[in-house]
Formats: sequence, C-alpha cells, structure tokens
Amino acid sequence: MFLGAIHLKFTGWDWAVLIGYLLLTTWVGHAMRGKNATIRDFFLGGRSLPWWAVSGSIIATEISGVTFIGVPGTLFALNGDFTYMQWAIGSIIARFLVARYFVKVYYEQEIYSPYDYMGNRLGGGAKMLATIFFTLGSVLGQSVRVLVAAIPLRVVTGLPIEWSILIIGVFAIGWTLMGGMQTVIWTDVMQFVLFAVGGTVALFWLVSGVDGGWGGFWETAQTYGRTRLWDFSWGFERDLQFTFWVALIAVPFQNLTAFGVDQLNAQRMFCCKDAKAAGKALIFSSFGQVLTLLMLMVGAALFVWYHEHPFTAAEADLVKATGDTILGSNVAETGEHDFIFPMWIVTVLPPGVSGLLLAGIFAACISSLDSILAALSQTTLSVIYNPESKTDEELSRMNLMSKTRWLIIGWGLTLTGFTQLLNMVREDIPILPLAFGMTTYTMGPLLAMLLCSLLGRGSVKGLVVGSAISVVLVMFVRVDLWVLWIKAKLPFEWLASLPTLELNAAGDGILSVYCYAWAWPVTTALTFCCGYFGASQKRNPGL
Repeated sequence: MFLGAIHLKFTGWDWAVLIGYLLLTTWVGHAMRGKNATIRDFFLGGRSLPWWAVSGSIIATEISGVTFIGVPGTLFALNGDFTYMQWAIGSIIARFLVARYFVKVYYEQEIYSPYDYMGNRLGGGAKMLATIFFTLGSVLGQSVRVLVAAIPLRVVTGLPIEWSILIIGVFAIGWTLMGGMQTVIWTDVMQFVLFAVGGTVALFWLVSGVDGGWGGFWETAQTYGRTRLWDFSWGFERDLQFTFWVALIAVPFQNLTAFGVDQLNAQRMFCCKDAKAAGKALIFSSFGQVLTLLMLMVGAALFVWYHEHPFTAAEADLVKATGDTILGSNVAETGEHDFIFPMWIVTVLPPGVSGLLLAGIFAACISSLDSILAALSQTTLSVIYNPESKTDEELSRMNLMSKTRWLIIGWGLTLTGFTQLLNMVREDIPILPLAFGMTTYTMGPLLAMLLCSLLGRGSVKGLVVGSAISVVLVMFVRVDLWVLWIKAKLPFEWLASLPTLELNAAGDGILSVYCYAWAWPVTTALTFCCGYFGASQKRNPGL
C-alpha cells in the first residue's frame, strides 16, 4: 500500500523525461563515438580526448548514482555530519602524486592499463596477479552498486528491481559496444553536468522551503550537530573513521590505488594525448569534491526539511517498512536511508524535474557499469593476447575488435546476471558490507605491486605471499566474512578472544575493534616488503 502511495507520484511526465534523457544520452554517445577501427581507438579513445572531458568523466565515476543518493541519506541518518569531507584531503594529495609520478611512466610506453606496466617491469605473473585482484573487486563491487541504486528506484518509480537491473545492463552493453571509451567518457560528462545541476536545484528547493531560508536552515542543522566538519581525534577505534588523521595518513593510500592502479579510473587517463594532459585531467578532477560537499549540504537540508515537514502517513509507512524508526520530529534516525532523497524528489519536486533527477541516477548506474565493462574487457583481452607487445601488423591479423565486442557482451551478461543473483539473496546474506569492503582487501596489495614495478624489483611469489597475508589480516579487521560465518550457524564466540574483534552488546554478532581504513597503509607496506625484499635482483632496469 505504501509503495503505491509513493510511486504514483512518479507521473507520465517523469517517465517521458527519464526515457527521453536516456535516449538523448545514447544519441550523444553514438555521435561522439569516433572511428574505433582498432583496439587503440576503442580502449584509448585514440588518445585524442580533451583533458577537461576526461576530468569530468573521472568526477562522474567518483560521484556515482550510489553517492548521489547515499551521501544525502547518510548525513540524514543518526549522527550524520560533514566529517566525511575530511577525506578530500587524502584524495587530493593522492591525485597530485599520481599525476606527478605515475602518469609520466605510463605514457613512456604503449600500454592500456597499469597491469600492462606491471607485466613489462616484473613479468606476466605480476600482471596476472594484479588483474585477478582487480577483477574480483570489480565484479562484486560494481554489481552491488547497481543493486543499491536500483532498490530506492523501485520505491519511487514502482519499476521492479529486476527490470531496473535489466535496463541498466542492456544500456551499459549498448553504450560500451557503441564507441568504447569515447562513448563512456562523453556520456560521463553528461552525468557530471546533470549531477551538478540536479544537486544545486535540490539544495535551493529544500532551503527555500524551510523557515528562515539559508540562515534558518544552517541554524537548525547546526543545533542538531549536522554541520560538524573537523574531527582531530587520534586513535584507531572503529568509530574514528572520518578523522583528520585518517584523511591525512590512511586515505592517500586508498586513493593512490583508486586513481593510479584501478583500471576503472586509470583507463580514462590513458585517453589523453600525452602525460601532461592526463595529469591535468586528474588534478582538476579534485574539484569533484565540491559535488560531494554539495550532496552533504543536500543531506543536511533534507534533515531540516523533514524536521519542519513531518512525514505523511504513506512516507511514515515507507520509513517503517525499510527498518527506520521515527523519533520526535519524525526524522528517520536509524536503519536504511538511501531511499530518502529519491522519495523527496518524487513527492516534492514538480513532474518532469523529478523525472530528470531520477534519470540521472539511472544514467549514472549505466555509466558505472559501462565503465567497468570497458575495463574488464580490456584487462581480459590483455591477459589473453598481450596486444601491448604486438606490432600493428600483428594486431591487424588477430582481429581483436571482434573479440573485444564478444568480451563486452560476455562481461555485461555476467555482471547483470550476478546483480540479479545478489538481489535474490540479499535478504539472507549481508552482501552490501562485503561488497563495499572489498577495496580494503585489494587496494593495499595492488598499490604494493605498482610500487615494486616502479622500482623495477619484485618477486611475484613474494607479492602472492604478501597479498595472502594482507587478505587474512583484513579478515580480522573487518567483519564481512564473519557475518557469513555466523549466518551459517557456525560457532563464533571464539572470535572475541582475538585482539581485533569483539562481541556486540547483544552477544549475537561480532564487531571490529579498529578502524578498517588503517589497513590500507598497513597492507601496502606488508605486501611491498614481501615482494621487494623477496626478489633477488632488479628486473628490466632500463624500462
């Protein structure tokens, strides 16, 4: 009943705008697709794309549909504030380091990914190891991102989750096949513009509807502690995740991997004409933090809005049905919250405007999926055929474009099917923490592999050992896998005897003692030491 009351607000005008925007984006992607005669054109955009477009694409990938709806919802929830913005410090530091040191060496050779560079420096084993880590994290992480965005879309549009996932998958395969990285980047630019405009419209609409305008909005948000920005707490406890010291010390390691090693982002830099343009694109993408701040402002404004405009009966039913509790001022304080912003969009904004903003969320999901399709098909092709080591004549005879298209279709069907499977089991298995925690398992080892490659010295066996130890270490810092252990009715009380884990207050679950973010520098150092000092001598010192 509550679903009907909400999704009936999504009118025919909204559907027309949503469908029209997706068709327009598809037309733009087709128009900007380029010639794509070779895999160099397809995966590198012919190295002809302007730096500002690449920069916009990087921002759009970072500010995904999940971020667009999740960041406002997170601040809306209990104790949400602006301390997340501190992580921008580490993110910006990492971008400058990648632009200064990583990009230059990437452009010295004709390569398609950081893993090709690792293969050239340390051998095929290192390339294979890095590709496996990237693939495992990408398949689970990106599938869940599509699912997380599809859940609130179901609530506000009435479209079944299965259909949302299918639509996203079909469009993602089509966009990627259409023009490779040219289409991916130009459609990303459209998402970047829509996110900026949509977030701004939402913020101004919210603030104009509360008592006292901007002054009243800020005073109310401040009264309830939603505007706190700095946290200089020094410690390693699990609740000290968004602190200045985590941002300054730990977050750069995560972002060095995200922008310099993860092919999802790195592939965009390879599309610029030279290293200088690629570095500029990455550095200017730092302005994407303004969009994050914008969405945090939207979250604070949502809190004030619902403080002054209590939920309707249908909205209250929806809040209760998703596990939230309405306290005092009818503000959801605990539980699920990702649906709050989309719900506000369809119940408050005029028809057409709400359709445009939700079209942006749909398109962002498609954009995230087509990005990973391009990355996965490229890395798979590279492992099988090593195109970076072939001459133009050899590449011509291998007919790699045809193989590339089949890989895109294969990966597209795999990711779409896997997302559907996750949707089927999400009630029984806590997949969201596991998927979003995958970066903690993989990012340290991946960065260590690249550092060994940059120094021209590294033992693949040592890297394997270091990666394995790192994964085990993270298992005892995060609780993702242990939740599955508990779900399987296996004894878990013994875990509380470990120094990194403890029982929850009810005694029916397990909690981490330490903040997982510190695992990024620790696992990087651990894997690097095993790889670097496990090697007998430098390899390929002249490269």
